[in-house]
Amino acid sequence: MAEERALIIRAYRDEDFVAVCAVHDRARPDELRGSCDPRAFVPLAQEQEDLASFQRSAKYVACQGDLIAGFMGVDGEYISWLYVDPDFYGHGIGRRLLRLAVELAGPGAWTIALVGNTRALGLYESEGFAIGRTFEGENAGYTCTAARLTLHPEAPAR
Repeated sequence: MAEERALIIRAYRDEDFVAVCAVHDRARPDELRGSCDPRAFVPLAQEQEDLASFQRSAKYVACQGDLIAGFMGVDGEYISWLYVDPDFYGHGIGRRLLRLAVELAGPGAWTIALVGNTRALGLYESEGFAIGRTFEGENAGYTCTAARLTLHPEAPAR
């Protein structure tokens, strides 16, 4: 796939913020669909709690030429961010970002995903994560069901 070969993953830079917000804001409705009221959507630049987590995380961006197609963040063992622009779904970008995130987070890697986000759950499970538990949470004041996923101890090294 030409798109995947030309993809470069690099460390996030402050000047990437606007582009990263655009990726988040375009992909977030897909993440919420089936799990949470769509009114729970808040743009990244306006969501203070998420913004604090974003700033705390070590972040990387996936670039297709000059365009940021996705990004991920890691906070200790927690994979705190993983978003791909919808125009790039199905190109292997999320998988490549997730593999880097696991490498950085280590064998204790874990994350949270909304249970209706079957695309994300499928990706995590295909890379060795398993749902440890599901729980009711809150997203911008709206109830949602989430899953805590942990890297399975026997997951193959990538």
